[in-house]
Amino acid sequence: MNKPDVKLNPNPRMRYAITVKVDGAPGPFDRIEGYVEYRVSNENCVPLTKVTGATVAPEKRVPLQLTPAGGNVYKGEVVVDLLQDEDYFGMGVCHWGLVAASADLFARKVDFSPAIYKDDILAGKTITRYFANGSYADNDMERVDIGESSPAGYKNAHDTFAVSLTAEEMHQ
Repeated sequence: MNKPDVKLNPNPRMRYAITVKVDGAPGPFDRIEGYVEYRVSNENCVPLTKVTGATVAPEKRVPLQLTPAGGNVYKGEVVVDLLQDEDYFGMGVCHWGLVAASADLFARKVDFSPAIYKDDILAGKTITRYFANGSYADNDMERVDIGESSPAGYKNAHDTFAVSLTAEEMHQ
């Protein structure tokens, strides 16, 4: 299957502010980045792959600029309808849908990567992920840590830090 030439929506209307707040991290992060994932939501517009005969919905990952806002807070913007719905394969219009927005907080070789998913973004919710301070300290091996939904997921629940992602609709 050829990769479609995905175009940006010339008239996006659905924008959400994403706030990332770090609470109690045991040290600084080398860098903080983010990304937004999109996927075609109606697979009937995508041809079957020749080898497996399966349908593989196209996906696109777009950088999420996270700007420091003071006090371990970072802000970014997610555009829900960023990508242009179009007939990319001659099989009908493919509709792009938002999957999630993720923050990536790097401490040496570890990527602490909490995410907030589409339904929570659209509902304007806050999602908090907890990470072990020991994971921050043991940062010599390259890995991604997605954390836990509660500090109770760790043996030493008090020895954790939290990263919260909050979505808020931006009115035009």
